[in-house]
Amino acid sequence: MNTAEITMVRIYLTEGEAQLELLLKRLHDWEKVRGVTVFRGISGFGDSGKMHTAKIIDLALHLPIVVEFFDEPAKVRQIVDHLNDTVKPAHMVMWSAHANT
Repeated sequence: MNTAEITMVRIYLTEGEAQLELLLKRLHDWEKVRGVTVFRGISGFGDSGKMHTAKIIDLALHLPIVVEFFDEPAKVRQIVDHLNDTVKPAHMVMWSAHANT
């Protein structure tokens, strides 16, 4: 099997922060990454330590959102530089991986 080196990026957001739409537009229209997946969490906590869960009686939009994308390492480095001003510190992680080609 042939593989290519890629860099995976995962960005952690909160549903109610209204960052998701702008981030997706940037990754799709401006950065033209190979693909993006958005995961909506059913439970999680962040800096505050307060647990947020998906309950029927809880209508607040405070659930975790994870945006994940990958591309060639050099391209990802440029994208991450562009995103550093809009993503909170320690809310973006990345790692090397291999994709089948």
